[in-house]
This record gives sequence, structure tokens and C-alpha cells, in this order.
Amino acid sequence: MNNPANKAIFLDRDGVINKKLEGDYVKSTDEFELLPKVKEALIEFKNKGYLLIVITNQQGIGKGLMSENDLKIVHNYMTKLLPEIDDIYYCPHLDGTCNCRKPKNEMLLKAKDKWNIDFNKSWMIGDSESDIICGNSVGCKTVKIIRNDRERKTNSNYTSKQLFDCINIL
Repeated sequence: MNNPANKAIFLDRDGVINKKLEGDYVKSTDEFELLPKVKEALIEFKNKGYLLIVITNQQGIGKGLMSENDLKIVHNYMTKLLPEIDDIYYCPHLDGTCNCRKPKNEMLLKAKDKWNIDFNKSWMIGDSESDIICGNSVGCKTVKIIRNDRERKTNSNYTSKQLFDCINIL
């Protein structure tokens, strides 16, 4: 008997879960600041039966601004604060040098294989158009987190001001 496929919410990290450092990268736990009501949102998503998987581009590694170990420390800190997160996939490469950096979808495909995910029941939530393109490319529904009304133009199915407000969309 086949197990039914899981539904997941794929979450970008910087700008969705934690405060994005404009023009810089979160390189340490000191720079990692959760955005408001993120934990409450993740608890609600778990209660709705979703796997929670972070999908994040981290080219600060490829640029030599931080090490993979620095990133591991930040991610360990994040999962201590947010134990609701089931998995994390990251791309350390520079733009144009791999198949995993969003908007490409290799990280989503790896998660699908590992977690038996049905993309048609799943969501991608991000704050950049590359997140939306990535989610759309595999058939996920998409939500773009927008900070101001100038950002309204998007290819996402929905927009939201913060992760917590996505509870009413799903």
C-alpha cells in the first residue's frame, strides 16, 4: 500500500523567517533576528498538517563572506528557536554556477524525494520573485511577502505583509 504524499510549506529564510540584512548576509546568531509572530505561524501550519521546509540561497558562502560551518551554527540556532521546522535546504553557490540556486528548483526536488511531497498540495512562501518562480515551476501555490505597496507586481498566487497573515490564505 502506498503512503499518501505529504503537503509542505517551503519557506524562504531571510525576509520571511528572520530579518533580512539589506546588502549583507546573516553570518552569525547575533545577526539572526526572528520576524514578528513567525513561531506562531509555524505552529499553526504544523496544526494544519504541513511539513515545514526552509529553502534558502546563501551565496555569502560562495562569496567567501562566511563558511558552511557559520551557516550551520545559524541554522542550528534557528531550529532551536523554531523546532517546528522539519528540514533545511540551502544553496551556497554563486549565481549562475549551479542548478540549486533559486529560481531553479533542485532544492525543492530533493525535498520532494526525501519527504514524499505532493507539490500540488504545497506552498512556497518567499519575499523575492526568485522564490515565486521556483515554487511556480513545480506546481506549488505561492505567496509573496511584500514590505510595501511598490512591491505588488508579482507572479505569486497571493501576497501577504508577514508570514503570520498567510494562515488565512492557506
